Amino acid sequence: MEPLKLMTPTGHLGFTPFEDASFRRGLSLRPDVLIADSGSSDIGPYPLGADVPASPERWQRYDLERLLLAARQLDIPLVIGSASDTGTNRGVHQYARLIRELARQHRLAPFTLACIYSEVKKSWVADQLQKGLRIAGLQGRPDLTMETLQRTERIVAVMGAEPIIRALEQGADVVIAGRASDTCIFAAPALHWGISPDLAYYAGKVLECASFCAEPFMGKETVIGTLDGDSLWVEPMHPDQRCTIASITSHTMYERPDPYEERLPGGVLDMRHCVYEEVNERVTRITGARFIPAAQYTIKLEGAGRVGERCLAIVGLRDPDVITRIDLVIKWCNQKVREVFGDPEEEGYRLYYHIYGRNGVMGEREPQAHIRSHEVGVVVEGVAPTQELAREITGLAARNFLYARLPGIRGTAGTAAYLSDEVLAARPGYEWTINHVVPVKDPLELFPIHLERVGG
Repeated sequence: MEPLKLMTPTGHLGFTPFEDASFRRGLSLRPDVLIADSGSSDIGPYPLGADVPASPERWQRYDLERLLLAARQLDIPLVIGSASDTGTNRGVHQYARLIRELARQHRLAPFTLACIYSEVKKSWVADQLQKGLRIAGLQGRPDLTMETLQRTERIVAVMGAEPIIRALEQGADVVIAGRASDTCIFAAPALHWGISPDLAYYAGKVLECASFCAEPFMGKETVIGTLDGDSLWVEPMHPDQRCTIASITSHTMYERPDPYEERLPGGVLDMRHCVYEEVNERVTRITGARFIPAAQYTIKLEGAGRVGERCLAIVGLRDPDVITRIDLVIKWCNQKVREVFGDPEEEGYRLYYHIYGRNGVMGEREPQAHIRSHEVGVVVEGVAPTQELAREITGLAARNFLYARLPGIRGTAGTAAYLSDEVLAARPGYEWTINHVVPVKDPLELFPIHLERVGG
């Protein structure tokens, strides 16, 4: 078998532009496929629920233009997964429009564009539930119910490799996929060209975030994975990066609760018996991964629902006594809001306090219980059915940091500082409502494919 070179310059197309020098160096090695993921659930539920991109179109166009021109110049396939951050039909339509515009702008020769859609209608999910189909929850969630479905604004299915393989079989030169498994957008062209599932899925896991599998840390740099009959060779294109045993194994543990297994549509990637060899100071070779097909093919569903309108206020604290007793301050603020607006459960509002200096990043999972800094910043977040109510509860909670009555406080000038007295209007609040798997008879059934000729 001829070696197959998979090249990727970014782990999230359009999120911030990928670096050009290492991309050009990679192109000089003549890869066989260009691949880029363009979406993630890491960005939170808002983009999916509201059906908006997380990044400006100009940034997305900038990355797409370089990828498209390079792929057509080399006459190799270009595969894009999770179009425009969420992979909704809007995202696929947006990227397809950009591809057409770029083809006209650069007078590209005709090529075949495949659009693969992954948005799922609520009525289809409701029909499955009414038929008694179990849609199992992930990460401790209960099975999906009709009540949870009704709270959901929008749903996408996360495709495996099969729809992309079908598009390539039908002659696609450019594939714009809806929501897709990061791993599977790399596995698909490898499987299409005869690479074993063991190696194809493992390559996808390593390459999904581009230069995150190399050291030292550099984002948005290009990486090439070369697959031969039984091994993957991973090489960074930035001259100062290295793909080492440590960097590769670290990345294979990325974003997973289990260090040995990666659960995918249609099976499990088992990495317990992988063997790593540093071929030289910049290249590592890997063998021994195993893909175990599942008895029942399942597809992950992601859904988001609207919670309410949101507002933010920023409060600074430097008084060491107040910082030490910040929970009492927050209790005072909540009580003042209750006195004016009533019980939050009955009135439908919520208040959150993000304490940067204690648990602003990890929240309840923060293992360090004590504040060690000399100052903290508190972001007060109010969520309510209307923007007016969200603004008022947020503002009242933030102002009461000045007036909290703590035992022993003797000052008269207040205990808080404000970036501004202004309450900042934020985008609406959404929550993840669906993180479940649904069994399917055919890996293609939720993912219609549309082909068209572009350019010329």
